Amino acid sequence: MQKSNFFIGQIIQHKLFNYKGIVVDVDFQYSGTDDWYDNVAHSRPAKAQPWYKVLVNDAMHQTYVAEQNLSISSTQTEINNPLTSAYFTKAEGNVYMPKMVKN
Repeated sequence: MQKSNFFIGQIIQHKLFNYKGIVVDVDFQYSGTDDWYDNVAHSRPAKAQPWYKVLVNDAMHQTYVAEQNLSISSTQTEINNPLTSAYFTKAEGNVYMPKMVKN
């Protein structure tokens, strides 16, 4: 099994598209459909690496990104995405604290 280099709540930056976002979830290898990969993942990143669900800054959506396309954000910032409060509480530094899930 792959080890992920980023964690839930961490602020990241996309290397190719230069947006910032917050990691919401981690898959230790690609778990999407072949159709999505063929139509959306134009750079064809390897499927056998961690992939991350990320809330995109200054947007209203999340995306699915291969680890090779991410780096740690070098600047402290607040992420502006309406879904942020559904997943996280107040940020501390460059890390958002995940909300506790209750059954």
